[in-house]
Amino acid sequence: MIMPRGSDQLLLPANPLFIALTLLIALGFNLLPLGRQPSMPDLLAVTLAFWAVHQPRRVGIGLSFTFGLMMDVHQGALLGQHALAYTLLAFFSLALSRRLTWFTLAQQALQVLPLFAATHAVSLLVRLAAGDLFPGWGLIVAPLIEAALWPLVTLLLLAPQLRAPDPDQNRPL
Repeated sequence: MIMPRGSDQLLLPANPLFIALTLLIALGFNLLPLGRQPSMPDLLAVTLAFWAVHQPRRVGIGLSFTFGLMMDVHQGALLGQHALAYTLLAFFSLALSRRLTWFTLAQQALQVLPLFAATHAVSLLVRLAAGDLFPGWGLIVAPLIEAALWPLVTLLLLAPQLRAPDPDQNRPL
Protein backbone atom coordinates (compact mmCIF):
# COMPACT_ATOMS: atom_id res chain seq x y z
CA MET A 1 0.00 0.00 0.00
CA ILE A 2 1.25 3.46 -0.85
CA MET A 3 1.44 5.64 2.23
CA PRO A 4 0.66 9.38 2.06
CA ARG A 5 3.68 11.63 2.42
CA GLY A 6 2.47 13.27 5.63
CA SER A 7 1.96 10.06 7.60
CA ASP A 8 4.72 8.17 9.35
CA GLN A 9 2.75 5.13 10.44
CA LEU A 10 -0.51 3.35 9.93
CA LEU A 11 -3.46 4.58 11.96
CA LEU A 12 -5.63 2.41 14.14
CA PRO A 13 -9.37 2.54 13.51
CA ALA A 14 -11.10 5.44 15.21
CA ASN A 15 -13.30 4.50 18.12
CA PRO A 16 -16.91 5.62 17.43
CA LEU A 17 -17.29 6.65 21.07
CA PHE A 18 -14.24 8.90 20.74
CA ILE A 19 -15.71 10.48 17.60
CA ALA A 20 -19.02 11.10 19.38
CA LEU A 21 -17.25 12.48 22.46
CA THR A 22 -15.16 14.94 20.43
CA LEU A 23 -18.23 16.15 18.54
CA LEU A 24 -20.15 16.64 21.80
CA ILE A 25 -17.22 18.50 23.37
CA ALA A 26 -17.00 20.78 20.32
CA LEU A 27 -20.76 21.36 20.53
CA GLY A 28 -20.31 22.18 24.22
CA PHE A 29 -17.67 24.80 23.39
CA ASN A 30 -20.04 26.36 20.86
CA LEU A 31 -22.82 26.43 23.45
CA LEU A 32 -20.75 28.41 25.99
CA PRO A 33 -22.42 31.77 26.70
CA LEU A 34 -19.62 34.02 25.47
CA GLY A 35 -21.89 36.40 23.56
CA ARG A 36 -22.23 36.74 19.84
CA GLN A 37 -18.94 37.83 18.39
CA PRO A 38 -18.43 37.56 14.63
CA SER A 39 -14.74 36.71 15.02
CA MET A 40 -15.44 33.70 17.25
CA PRO A 41 -14.21 30.45 15.65
CA ASP A 42 -16.72 27.65 15.19
CA LEU A 43 -15.07 24.64 16.84
CA LEU A 44 -17.94 22.37 15.89
CA ALA A 45 -17.39 23.19 12.21
CA VAL A 46 -13.67 22.39 12.54
CA THR A 47 -14.41 19.08 14.27
CA LEU A 48 -17.09 18.12 11.75
CA ALA A 49 -14.75 18.92 8.87
CA PHE A 50 -11.94 16.93 10.48
CA TRP A 51 -14.04 13.81 11.01
CA ALA A 52 -15.62 14.14 7.56
CA VAL A 53 -12.11 14.09 6.09
CA HIS A 54 -10.67 11.31 8.27
CA GLN A 55 -13.76 9.16 8.89
CA PRO A 56 -16.10 9.81 5.94
CA ARG A 57 -18.19 6.70 6.59
CA ARG A 58 -18.96 7.66 10.18
CA VAL A 59 -19.36 11.44 10.00
CA GLY A 60 -21.07 12.87 6.99
CA ILE A 61 -23.80 15.12 5.72
CA GLY A 62 -26.64 13.77 7.89
CA LEU A 63 -24.76 14.20 11.15
CA SER A 64 -23.63 17.67 10.08
CA PHE A 65 -27.23 18.61 9.33
CA THR A 66 -28.30 17.40 12.78
CA PHE A 67 -25.59 19.39 14.56
CA GLY A 68 -26.48 22.40 12.42
CA LEU A 69 -30.09 22.22 13.58
CA MET A 70 -28.88 22.03 17.18
CA MET A 71 -26.82 25.18 16.66
CA ASP A 72 -29.77 26.93 15.02
CA VAL A 73 -32.01 26.15 17.97
CA HIS A 74 -29.37 27.20 20.49
CA GLN A 75 -28.57 30.51 18.84
CA GLY A 76 -32.14 31.33 17.95
CA ALA A 77 -31.06 31.68 14.36
CA LEU A 78 -33.16 31.11 11.29
CA LEU A 79 -33.90 27.39 11.33
CA GLY A 80 -31.61 25.82 8.77
CA GLN A 81 -28.91 28.50 8.69
CA HIS A 82 -26.21 26.45 10.39
CA ALA A 83 -27.68 23.22 9.05
CA LEU A 84 -27.14 24.39 5.48
CA ALA A 85 -23.65 25.72 6.24
CA TYR A 86 -22.54 22.53 8.05
CA THR A 87 -24.06 20.33 5.34
CA LEU A 88 -22.13 22.13 2.62
CA LEU A 89 -18.99 21.99 4.76
CA ALA A 90 -19.37 18.24 5.20
CA PHE A 91 -20.07 17.72 1.50
CA PHE A 92 -16.96 19.56 0.37
CA SER A 93 -14.87 18.02 3.16
CA LEU A 94 -15.94 14.60 1.92
CA ALA A 95 -15.00 15.64 -1.61
CA LEU A 96 -11.51 16.66 -0.39
CA SER A 97 -11.02 13.73 1.97
CA ARG A 98 -9.00 11.50 -0.36
CA ARG A 99 -6.72 14.29 -1.49
CA LEU A 100 -6.28 16.28 1.71
CA THR A 101 -4.39 13.63 3.68
CA TRP A 102 -1.51 13.70 1.19
CA PHE A 103 -0.56 17.23 2.24
CA THR A 104 1.35 18.39 5.29
CA LEU A 105 -0.61 19.96 8.13
CA ALA A 106 0.22 23.51 7.05
CA GLN A 107 -0.85 22.75 3.49
CA GLN A 108 -4.02 21.12 4.80
CA ALA A 109 -4.82 24.28 6.73
CA LEU A 110 -4.54 26.28 3.52
CA GLN A 111 -6.75 23.76 1.73
CA VAL A 112 -9.54 23.93 4.33
CA LEU A 113 -9.44 27.74 4.69
CA PRO A 114 -11.79 28.25 1.70
CA LEU A 115 -14.17 25.65 3.15
CA PHE A 116 -14.40 27.52 6.45
CA ALA A 117 -14.73 30.86 4.65
CA ALA A 118 -17.54 29.45 2.49
CA THR A 119 -19.28 28.08 5.59
CA HIS A 120 -19.32 31.52 7.20
CA ALA A 121 -20.32 33.14 3.90
CA VAL A 122 -23.32 30.82 3.48
CA SER A 123 -24.42 31.47 7.04
CA LEU A 124 -24.02 35.22 6.52
CA LEU A 125 -25.98 35.18 3.25
CA VAL A 126 -28.86 33.31 4.87
CA ARG A 127 -28.91 35.81 7.73
CA LEU A 128 -28.82 38.79 5.37
CA ALA A 129 -31.55 37.29 3.19
CA ALA A 130 -33.74 36.95 6.29
CA GLY A 131 -33.31 40.64 7.07
CA ASP A 132 -30.61 40.55 9.73
CA LEU A 133 -27.95 43.25 9.94
CA PHE A 134 -24.36 42.79 8.78
CA PRO A 135 -22.38 41.65 11.85
CA GLY A 136 -19.20 43.50 10.92
CA TRP A 137 -15.90 42.83 9.25
CA GLY A 138 -14.68 40.81 12.22
CA LEU A 139 -16.39 37.89 10.50
CA ILE A 140 -13.33 37.57 8.24
CA VAL A 141 -11.15 36.61 11.22
CA ALA A 142 -13.14 33.47 12.18
CA PRO A 143 -12.19 31.31 9.15
CA LEU A 144 -8.55 32.32 9.58
CA ILE A 145 -8.59 31.19 13.22
CA GLU A 146 -10.35 27.95 12.27
CA ALA A 147 -7.73 27.21 9.59
CA ALA A 148 -4.97 27.99 12.11
CA LEU A 149 -6.60 25.54 14.55
CA TRP A 150 -6.66 22.76 11.93
CA PRO A 151 -3.11 21.41 12.64
CA LEU A 152 -3.72 21.43 16.40
CA VAL A 153 -7.09 19.68 16.04
CA THR A 154 -5.52 17.13 13.69
CA LEU A 155 -2.74 16.30 16.14
CA LEU A 156 -5.13 16.07 19.10
CA LEU A 157 -7.79 13.95 17.39
CA LEU A 158 -5.37 11.59 15.66
CA ALA A 159 -3.32 10.99 18.82
CA PRO A 160 -5.38 8.01 20.09
CA GLN A 161 -5.02 6.32 16.70
CA LEU A 162 -1.23 6.67 16.52
CA ARG A 163 -0.32 4.32 19.35
CA ALA A 164 0.77 0.82 18.42
CA PRO A 165 -1.77 -1.84 19.49
CA ASP A 166 0.78 -4.55 20.27
CA PRO A 167 4.33 -3.41 19.47
CA ASP A 168 7.29 -5.74 19.70
CA GLN A 169 10.66 -6.19 17.99
CA ASN A 170 9.29 -8.23 15.09
CA ARG A 171 6.23 -6.09 14.35
CA PRO A 172 7.08 -2.38 14.44
CA LEU A 173 3.70 -1.41 12.95
